[in-house]
Amino acid sequence: MPKFEVSKSDLERLVGKSFTVEEWESLFLYAKCELDGFWEENGEIYFKADSKDTNRPDLWSAEGIARQVKWALGIERGLPKYKVERSGVTVYVDGKLKDIRPYGVYAIVEGLHLDEEALKQMINLQEKIALTFGRRRGEVAIGVFDFDRVKPPIYYRAADKTEKFVPLGFTEELTLEEILEKHEKGKEYGRLIKDKPYYPLLVDSEGKVLSMPPIINSEVTGRVTTKTRNVFVDVTGWDLRRIMLALNVVVTALAERSGKIRSVKVVYPDFEIETPDLTPKPFEVELDYIRKLAGIELGDEEIKGLLERMMYAVELEDGKAKLLYPAFRNDIMHARDVLEDVLIAYGYNEIEPEEPKLAVQGRGDKFIEFEDAVRELMVGFGLQEVMTFNLTNREAQYEKMNLAYGNDYFSHPPAELVEIENPISPKWSALRNWLLPSLLDFLSQNTHEEYPQRVFEVGKATLIDESRETKTVSESKLAVALAHPRVTFTEAKEVLDSVMHHLGFSYELEEVEHPSFIPGRAGKIIVGGKAIGVIGEIHPAVLENWGLEMPVAGFELFLRPLYTEPYL
Repeated sequence: MPKFEVSKSDLERLVGKSFTVEEWESLFLYAKCELDGFWEENGEIYFKADSKDTNRPDLWSAEGIARQVKWALGIERGLPKYKVERSGVTVYVDGKLKDIRPYGVYAIVEGLHLDEEALKQMINLQEKIALTFGRRRGEVAIGVFDFDRVKPPIYYRAADKTEKFVPLGFTEELTLEEILEKHEKGKEYGRLIKDKPYYPLLVDSEGKVLSMPPIINSEVTGRVTTKTRNVFVDVTGWDLRRIMLALNVVVTALAERSGKIRSVKVVYPDFEIETPDLTPKPFEVELDYIRKLAGIELGDEEIKGLLERMMYAVELEDGKAKLLYPAFRNDIMHARDVLEDVLIAYGYNEIEPEEPKLAVQGRGDKFIEFEDAVRELMVGFGLQEVMTFNLTNREAQYEKMNLAYGNDYFSHPPAELVEIENPISPKWSALRNWLLPSLLDFLSQNTHEEYPQRVFEVGKATLIDESRETKTVSESKLAVALAHPRVTFTEAKEVLDSVMHHLGFSYELEEVEHPSFIPGRAGKIIVGGKAIGVIGEIHPAVLENWGLEMPVAGFELFLRPLYTEPYL
């Protein structure tokens, strides 16, 4: 989750009211943040804010927190209003960038008076959005420039790699290729454009370079200081809606510091738009739905008041709340999202718990008891239980396992992954669809421990199922990995035999060719005529991918087909 530092006095200037540190600890909760500590430096108190929502980049700066607190306390109410006037400035986008970095959106913010804290927050917001929401600049990269040094119109064009400019922090000109090799940001983000035939460049009408998106700004125009009064904001990426949201977040944050927003016309080869677009977004929710799920007796007007404190324009009609919410938010996708805002404004700590009056008896879920019994069996066989993360990535599930994505290797793994649209990290970008890669990852991190290592996991795999409302299903599986110098297919089969015997099932093995296993030493596990798993000795290429020098054998199977009552 995004973490960032904010100054207490800066927050209070933006809110227009002072609070104690203890009061701020509670106020941060309105902005879906926690106070992760504070300290004093040169007579100033600083907070470490820990945001708990990766879908709310508008809350990742002092401006966003202060705005949310101001509304939550009722200092302001209803929909925030931002005036946008046309600047008359045009940016022309080169069609050659279509397969390189196709989209850019822009704005001008005038009349700023930035101190060091404001500059720090502006830079922090750019970086947090680009890192988290923008997937390490892959989807969103942001530049802010001293507009007084820029001569419109502006051109976002494809540039030859031999073109030169002075990158931010340097004193000498470098070619675009040299920037990727020599500049710190070039080394870090060069992977995003290095193999492209051209590199993106943002230049003004005099040929002055503003930036090389998504790598680095120019030293000439890209250094914003406390003397800067007018800024030009540039956001580039692959998804027009995503970069538009990022632009809205940045310019409205600057508007909280009394900046005046000016729009820019963006001309593409086949269409043109005016940005930013701060038109509020509509949504509708049933008031009874709010009351039912909140579990609190709330009147219509009370719900309206709570929503107005969370920056909604609210119109009550026929038992519904017709809402408008700010253009810097993109997280309202379901009525539950509105419900969450109602409860935040109400205060979770203000909800009085009630003991449910139910004439029923609770009992444990029988299948979970079955899973626990399987765990006890495996421990009894001398294996060590491990618990690994459900979140993983395509590389771990496929590439390291010697598999090509999209091919169905006997349902181990299924053909496709359930991938996360906006992951915190590329390492945690999907839900696993089989467990053996997780066990190999565990073994790779424990090569310093003694052998033999005999581990198992009873865990969940998430599969795609178009017949379900969520389009996914979570299946319980058992995976075993045995690692030592003399491990064989036979040893893995002995463990499988013991499992099947104690669960009261007979099974057959059918030899298969599976890229994750050594040819001739892999088989499908068949129960009742259906394949429920796979067993074998791990292929040397897979071991090498995971940095394992010790042979590994193992198996993985679905547990649901082995569930019966009584099961032991």
